[in-house]
Amino acid sequence: MRLFILGLGYSARHFVSQFGGAFSHIAGTVRDPGKRNDLAGIEMHAFSGGSPAREVVERVRDADVLLVSIPPGSAGDPAVTALGDTLAGRRRKIVYLSTIGVYGDHAGRWVDESTPPQATLDRTRTRVAAEQAWTAAARGDVAILRLAGIYGPGRNALMTLRAGTARRIIKPGQVFNRIHADDIASAIMAAVKHSDGGTWNVCDDEPAPPQDVIAYAAKLMDLAPPPEEPFETAEMSAMARSFYASSARVSNAKLKHELGVTLAHPTYRYGLDALWRAGQGR
Repeated sequence: MRLFILGLGYSARHFVSQFGGAFSHIAGTVRDPGKRNDLAGIEMHAFSGGSPAREVVERVRDADVLLVSIPPGSAGDPAVTALGDTLAGRRRKIVYLSTIGVYGDHAGRWVDESTPPQATLDRTRTRVAAEQAWTAAARGDVAILRLAGIYGPGRNALMTLRAGTARRIIKPGQVFNRIHADDIASAIMAAVKHSDGGTWNVCDDEPAPPQDVIAYAAKLMDLAPPPEEPFETAEMSAMARSFYASSARVSNAKLKHELGVTLAHPTYRYGLDALWRAGQGR
């Protein structure tokens, strides 16, 4: 199988590190290949929107699997706009990495894939539009994976505690789901192997308040956790504050039952334990 990745971001790179051996050829796009020396073994091409280079069009046309992790912008999804016509005439597996943020705020109640999106933020509205655009371009044959808050090697509460940047922001009733990069990789591979398209939530079993994750990481590190800060008075950027605008418990039952995914890290405690054993935050 030939794999082409639109946007070699964190999750896509981790997928390649876990499952790259399943593909005969791997290529992908970054904004500036000259600045990426951490992607050995991957054929890289420049793409940041607009008219793609001929080589990009050819690689997309020839790919058996297309993994899309480029986030949409205010003008829409740059990849489907530039390459939608290239998808015609040949069936291929398309996996689009979206976000559980499309569900919006449900005051901590449970949601699943049957819950209609009610995105109120610009970035989540563009995500819903991108899901629809890829579904149309692929004539429905696309796997949409809605990812929870991503953590993993180099990107976790242990690292932020060690760097002194971790905070415990307290907003009563606030809960989030998370997902370890290992489990994202497994979900992508399961979607590649699945015969049909569809939408699946890729999240852990236990939505939890964000301050609990920091406290658990601090316990592993034998550190005092950062002081609690009330959400109402905490100094935060507009972007950071917007992540607290939605609270929902997201179900992963469909991911397990339809795609057969067994989570390696079903809760943040499993994930942080494994990362601590691997030397993260030391």
